[in-house]
Amino acid sequence: MSQISINNLTFSYPGSPYNIFENVNLTFDTDWKIGFVGRNGRGKTTFLNLLLDKYEYSGKISHNTHFDYFPYEIEDKNKSAIEILYEIHPDCELWEVLKKMNDLKLKEDCLYQAYSTLSNGEQTKLLLAVLFSKDNNFLLIDEPTNHLDMESRDLICDFLNKQKGFLLVSHDRDFLDNTIDHVISINRSNIDIVKGNFSSWYQNKIDNDNLELQQNEKLKKEISRLEESARNAKQWANKVEKTKNGVRVSGVKPDKGAIGHKSAKMMQRAKSIENRQLKAIDEKAKLLKNIEKSDSINIKHSDYVSDKAIIEFHDVSISYDNKVVARDINFNIYPGERLAIIGKNGSGKSSIIKLILGENISHAGYIFKNSRINISYVNQISSNIGGSIDDYVISNNIDKTEFLTMLRKLGFERVQFEKDISSYSEGQKKKVLIATSLCKKAELYIWDEPLNYIDLLSRIQIEEMLINSNVTMIFVEHDKTFTNNIATKHLYLN
Repeated sequence: MSQISINNLTFSYPGSPYNIFENVNLTFDTDWKIGFVGRNGRGKTTFLNLLLDKYEYSGKISHNTHFDYFPYEIEDKNKSAIEILYEIHPDCELWEVLKKMNDLKLKEDCLYQAYSTLSNGEQTKLLLAVLFSKDNNFLLIDEPTNHLDMESRDLICDFLNKQKGFLLVSHDRDFLDNTIDHVISINRSNIDIVKGNFSSWYQNKIDNDNLELQQNEKLKKEISRLEESARNAKQWANKVEKTKNGVRVSGVKPDKGAIGHKSAKMMQRAKSIENRQLKAIDEKAKLLKNIEKSDSINIKHSDYVSDKAIIEFHDVSISYDNKVVARDINFNIYPGERLAIIGKNGSGKSSIIKLILGENISHAGYIFKNSRINISYVNQISSNIGGSIDDYVISNNIDKTEFLTMLRKLGFERVQFEKDISSYSEGQKKKVLIATSLCKKAELYIWDEPLNYIDLLSRIQIEEMLINSNVTMIFVEHDKTFTNNIATKHLYLN
């Protein structure tokens, strides 16, 4: 066991006026299983790259370990998968990689295909098989579960449970709870580390936030009361002071010394109250710095009422290149229901969505879609979006103010709105697609893996919004906790 020590780390990207990190101090052991959490855009991937010494920074990072980073950078995706395997790990024993591929339910045939022809899930599994076949000291694992089905996530979870020493960026609550023993969180004003899994960290954060909010409210009332007391004391002191030169009463001249003494005491009392007020203000300023803004978000859905199904599938089968990939698909969905489509990668989940959207896919069986419903769709691919915010809202025919308000609630800083969308992180791009969908009035929302790259706090926001709405939805999502909490019915594909 050794330690990784970070002292006074400060970093900003060239040309940026803002520091991503400022005077960060952190120490952790290399045999800890650490979950790394924080809002999208806070710098989780940047932090991993700083550990890898990819950027210049001020401060010091001390360690005597070897890092291995996932996902690997692939320069030429047109090469075969086996060529890429040997580029990443030239000294690998192929049998070891094949064993890991088998553990991850990835067929050997994939090695002899062009890497670019593999699905996102297959690419991820292949790179994980290479990672797990190497002798590693400390793993830096950046979002390994994106595009992986629930079964594959469970397999990776089992593997990581046998490992010691990794820093894991993941937005899957169930996955984190079953793999980690510490949490590093990038907060609004600092970075800290605590012992436990995600659920214990999140509950502790909620408790601390509530305590700070209560204390903040108490101090606000105290400051207001002290302001009023100080104001009254000053007013009385001024009134008393003015009586020093007042008229004689019954021929008796006012006692200026006594009056001045009384006035001074009242001014002293006012000063004492002000000092207490300043102390309360100082205590209040120390609060709420790390409380995340998690304003409730709304979905602009249509309150469509009907006792008839709006989508029906009866004995549907789907084929590609004359090969049946899914058969005996039967389901219906009524207004207000949320259907989760569950199955392994390649079982036909996205194909069902494409059929509902009207794409030309070879199929047999009966499909009904109410022609009067409007559909709002979130694609699982977000990397291809770009352009300015103004151009984006015009091309998508959505209200700019409503759209920006939605993004702010999902954790965007205002400075992000000045940038080209193509420069956003993958999580931020996904939030753009989700915010777009939420801003469109529809009778049916279809989301295909909407939570890839989305941070945990935003997932919880979206989850609460859907639970509290009467929205009609069909979705594919491999986040087990989200799916269990959201779905009112399930379609399982073999």
